[in-house]
Amino acid sequence: MTIDQRPTTRDQHPTSNVQRPIRVIIAKPGLDGHDRGAKVIARALRDAGMEVIYTGLRQSPEQIVSAALQEDADVIGLSILSGAHNHIAPRLMQLMRDKGLDDVLVVMGGIIPNADVPNLKALGIRGVFQPGTSMQEIVDFMRVHARSQAPEEAGPNP
Repeated sequence: MTIDQRPTTRDQHPTSNVQRPIRVIIAKPGLDGHDRGAKVIARALRDAGMEVIYTGLRQSPEQIVSAALQEDADVIGLSILSGAHNHIAPRLMQLMRDKGLDDVLVVMGGIIPNADVPNLKALGIRGVFQPGTSMQEIVDFMRVHARSQAPEEAGPNP
């Protein structure tokens, strides 16, 4: 795939015809101290032409939402290995609604039991990526579902 074929743009820069890449926040919420996977994902997204902001370890939902606002993020990607997803996701999604960020795509990856996926999706987490998901699947999902895409153009959720 050539650079010209990659649909990584969100909108045009206001003063030119230059397209802005999809802007992704990658965050490690909670007390989880293992970030190798988050860094691998961040690099894969960057290599796919997206702009990636990695917030670092031990971020609170408030810090993540603040970063999304400051960076005008199109996507928030959460990496959770600690099992705290059922505690963190409701708070994060409530803050997103409170700040008017309903159009920002939220995805999550890590050690997420199958039984927890329906509840996470009901909260508004659009994509849940478990161990074994390919980098290309994650990239493709973000390209299709980032807020630059109209809802009727979006494909199925994994």
